[in-house]
Amino acid sequence: MSVLKEFKEFAVKGNVIDLAVGVVIGGAFGSIVKSLVDDVIMPPIGLLIGNVDFSNLFFVLKDGAKQAGPYVSVAAAKQAGATTLNLGLFINALVSFTIVAFAIFMLVKAINRLKREEAAPAPASPATKECRYCLSAIPEKATRCPCCTSQLD
Repeated sequence: MSVLKEFKEFAVKGNVIDLAVGVVIGGAFGSIVKSLVDDVIMPPIGLLIGNVDFSNLFFVLKDGAKQAGPYVSVAAAKQAGATTLNLGLFINALVSFTIVAFAIFMLVKAINRLKREEAAPAPASPATKECRYCLSAIPEKATRCPCCTSQLD
């Protein structure tokens, strides 16, 4: 039963719940970035390069057993059983990764800045002196040690 108890304590800790929320939000963010790259960024780049659809930019390494090339799309090549080198899909994945990495970098940078502001030095504590009997720190103006109750000069 102790293993179940330990697992329950682990599962309801704040870090595990934060991690679960992070994974769900990360998945949603990944799909948003994929759509941004595939639907917004790459079409204008492909248009500028010369009407290239990056999702269908591929090279046939070996014709398919079902049908010989040329193939109109990666999906048609896959359906024919062809072996392809999918450069366009790789470029899309590379751009997606760059956007996600930059967004995470900016997030970590903002969190680090907030942590530095939180860790600002505390206001200076009042001047203290050391009790010569018990060596505890006591306020400078104290006449009696609060720890050992010794009378101080």
